[in-house]
Amino acid sequence: MMKPFNLIKFAAISGCMLLCGNVHAQEPAPAQVSQVAQRAGNARQDILNGGTGADFDALIELIQNETAGPWFELDGLGGTIDEFESGVRVDPNGILSRDAKADRTGKLAELSQQARTALLNDDMAEVSGMRLISLTRLEQEVARRLEAGLPIVESMKHLGGLTKVEYVFAYPEDGEIVIAGPAEGWRYDANGMAVGVESGRPTLQLDDLVTVLRTFSPSGTNIFGCSIDPQAENIKAVQEFAAASQARGPLTPSGTRRWARQIEDLLGLQNITVYGVPANSRAARVLVEADYRMKLIGVGEIEGGSNVPSYFELLRKQPQLASGGLDAMRWWLTMEYDEVLHSTDQNAFQIRGSAVRCKSENQFLSDEGQRSNTGKAEPVNRQFAANFSDHYQELAQKDPIFADLQGIFDLALVAALIEREHLDDQASWDRGVFAANGEYQTKFYPVPKQVQSVVEYKVFNGKDVVLQAAGGVRGDIMSVVADASLRKAEPKLTGVADSAKASELPEGRWWWDAQ
Repeated sequence: MMKPFNLIKFAAISGCMLLCGNVHAQEPAPAQVSQVAQRAGNARQDILNGGTGADFDALIELIQNETAGPWFELDGLGGTIDEFESGVRVDPNGILSRDAKADRTGKLAELSQQARTALLNDDMAEVSGMRLISLTRLEQEVARRLEAGLPIVESMKHLGGLTKVEYVFAYPEDGEIVIAGPAEGWRYDANGMAVGVESGRPTLQLDDLVTVLRTFSPSGTNIFGCSIDPQAENIKAVQEFAAASQARGPLTPSGTRRWARQIEDLLGLQNITVYGVPANSRAARVLVEADYRMKLIGVGEIEGGSNVPSYFELLRKQPQLASGGLDAMRWWLTMEYDEVLHSTDQNAFQIRGSAVRCKSENQFLSDEGQRSNTGKAEPVNRQFAANFSDHYQELAQKDPIFADLQGIFDLALVAALIEREHLDDQASWDRGVFAANGEYQTKFYPVPKQVQSVVEYKVFNGKDVVLQAAGGVRGDIMSVVADASLRKAEPKLTGVADSAKASELPEGRWWWDAQ
């Protein structure tokens, strides 16, 4: 006799909250749904307004009290529920308030010697361990070209070949703000992306810099990201379909694939929401693409390499973990830095340990310090997120979109530093054509509005069906710059800033290399 098939997990990797557990649970009344939706909307608006995060505890309590259940936390059996975050989260203020630390290794003294003399070479294609870009001088030169009706040259569009940002220097007495990092000449790959000739990493983009400068400004949201959300009516249709399928009895092996495709059809198109940056900006395009590719790696649609196996591959090695009820699993990307050093006068900053982290539901809840109501652990879910994070640089080397995302994180951290530390005010720089109402216009891209759901499934133990649906991105940089634990004073940085300074530059020169 054929073994019965059980639907054990519905991995909705997208921007929604799912009630997990018994698929036959009683539906809440319309008035209750409306109240829950209003509370959820208020929670999201709180985040967009720059709050520290939504108060999901009250929302969870409301759902548990106003629905039939049973709920695992209240009754010891049944469904589970907790807070939901997905996509890419960019909040540098949190890093700046958490990861500031003092450097006691002496390496900054060595860097000070390297940066002591400006090398005014004319070959931007040369590989440089430390190229310095004056944002104020660059803005003035861009403004001059706009006023003269001249195009913005490629070297400006690619920020002099910078591939990452390691330093931010402010010189109030000279009205100067400077960023610095490794740079090289660039070429265009098969997809038209500008990448370093030596490293293969994408160059940082002027359009992205201007976009995040406008996000992290008095009129900006100070947070950005995107989310990919299944439509509510489609989720309900999937829940009803799954309940009816289980009521009819076990699936046959030949019917499992058709059953999975039916669920994919029912999920249909998922809505893409971009917030904090213009939906037609390059930054928005990178956020959505990087997040979606991460999700496709998770469900096995894209090969992540031997060090980043899909969720299915991980579960295949631990089939005993394939058990439970209707569940939602969540993965999303966020920024992480080891520390942000600063000089005693707060005019020099070193950004160390730039990374992109993939997080799972359980990790996110513990990081935010909010109550977890899952009722159970998800070790395979967490393992995929950990693998993706630990081997992110390998993924970025293989697929430049992941390196591109890291570059946007770096620029967002720079913008958040300028806004939080009032570096522009100290330099008497109103951001000119880069300001929110400035004349510089970033390139427009088609606005992504919807994406087709991608459903994959596997059968484990001869009876357990695991179903995954890929669908988001969140960028919350201000939480990085606001994080005091990441910030530490480093007196030696003042010397680095002084040595990196190039006061005697030719007319119109906005970049130089440190010797």
